[in-house]
Amino acid sequence: MAFMTGNSDHTVIRPATTEDCSSLAALSIEVWLGTYLRNGISGHFADYVLSQYTTAHFAEALDSTAERLLVSQNRDGIDGYIRVSNGRPSPAGGPSRTEISTLYVQPRHHGRGNGARLLQAGLKLCRSNSWDAPWLTSNSENARARRFYLRNGFEHAGLTRFRIGQENYPNDILQYSAL
Repeated sequence: MAFMTGNSDHTVIRPATTEDCSSLAALSIEVWLGTYLRNGISGHFADYVLSQYTTAHFAEALDSTAERLLVSQNRDGIDGYIRVSNGRPSPAGGPSRTEISTLYVQPRHHGRGNGARLLQAGLKLCRSNSWDAPWLTSNSENARARRFYLRNGFEHAGLTRFRIGQENYPNDILQYSAL
């Protein structure tokens, strides 16, 4: 995939490279903690985040033929990314085996269209690889994210639970209507 011009801030959407792995890990930790932990950081959540979002984790994803990562990059660095995973059936059932497993944009870059550009690039990637229309999960308490996906062609398809240790958290399953 070639560089695609973004907005007037010289943002481009491009495939992630191994050189991006540490930036992807740092961005993921920033977004995850800022989105889901509003009342302090417990060891339980810190251990989860630090074990999941590592440079090695992203290097493995880039080596997988079933994973694609695209980044939004401005003049100073990466400000968002989308991760699309093929071969992952939806917990809601149905024919789709393509998941948008992550779409993160740094909070200070919200409202600039980066998330929409990443989503559109991810959908284009699905089409060009002849993958299914994707599904995703969104924390049920994250109303802003759910509104974003519903505005961009996703429909509510069910409910699942995201587990961390012994705890679980409700997540909406959203399915893209059609490629």
